[in-house]
Amino acid sequence: MTDDLRSALRIGILGAARIAPASLIAPAKRSPEVVVAAVAARDRSRAEGFARKHGIPQVYDSYQALIDAPDLDAVYIPLPNGLHGRWTRAAVQAGKHVLCEKPFTANAAEAREIAALASDSDRVVMEAFHYRYHPLMAAAEQVVASGELGTLLRVEAALSFPLPKFSDIRYDYGLAGGALMDAGCYAVHMARVLGGENPEVVAARAKLREARIDRAMTADLRFPSGHTGRIRCSIWSADVLRVGATVVGERGRMRLVNPVLPHLGHVLSVRSEDGRRVRRFTHRTSYDYQLDAFAAAVLRGEPVPTAPGDAVATMTVIDAIYRTAGLPLRQPS
Repeated sequence: MTDDLRSALRIGILGAARIAPASLIAPAKRSPEVVVAAVAARDRSRAEGFARKHGIPQVYDSYQALIDAPDLDAVYIPLPNGLHGRWTRAAVQAGKHVLCEKPFTANAAEAREIAALASDSDRVVMEAFHYRYHPLMAAAEQVVASGELGTLLRVEAALSFPLPKFSDIRYDYGLAGGALMDAGCYAVHMARVLGGENPEVVAARAKLREARIDRAMTADLRFPSGHTGRIRCSIWSADVLRVGATVVGERGRMRLVNPVLPHLGHVLSVRSEDGRRVRRFTHRTSYDYQLDAFAAAVLRGEPVPTAPGDAVATMTVIDAIYRTAGLPLRQPS
């Protein structure tokens, strides 16, 4: 083993998830600071096939065995939503750093519990809102913070895409599914980030796949400073594909096209008293930037914006939307 590999952050993956190659494995291969060293799945043969395909050297028989492995520094959790809290808790208790896919937990109460646990430890626990780490989003936040748009009036954020496979886990209430938990957590997070505050939910309307599962959701928001907002999301509705955000102020307007996967093409446009401009940024993936931030936090103690406290705020809004829409909160699996 080379000195570089000895000093690298060694991560194990819980689950042979479809998202892992793009979100972690490929970025790690491009990073000098990270090695994907292990994987575990409920079915060992599936984990072995995943490891062979992606060049992962170690396979464990269970999630707990991977978490307990002494030669791993961190755990990546791309499991179904309802399992995020359970395995984040187990990983932190075992002394591992955690990169957990969004949404962070099934509900806000669970998020607060995990945040307290993380706060009492010296481990890095980070929610994988990868889009937040791309230069596109940094530039958008800077526009709002600069005051160029003037006093904020309205923030809108949307993520809609079609998911016609109704057997998918994202339609499973038992696994904390629903459009708001999947696509909608992005929209809620973007509204919070661009709105600069944590909003109150004043109205919410769901379209249902079944009694407890939303296939689409619209929610109206009000921020403490007086500006309003709206989030829209769906995984099956007439709103087939929508990925973007708009911020309106007294002196201007900013629009973001595809802030969620900016490496596939994106636009930031601003119209204000300073004129109109359109900006585009690197096509380096948001997952690469996210992994850089996670490694920097673990190896050098640098702060991250998607720490557990941020996740608590997002899950609080999500819970409020479900309550307002007359749907039950999601529960841990």
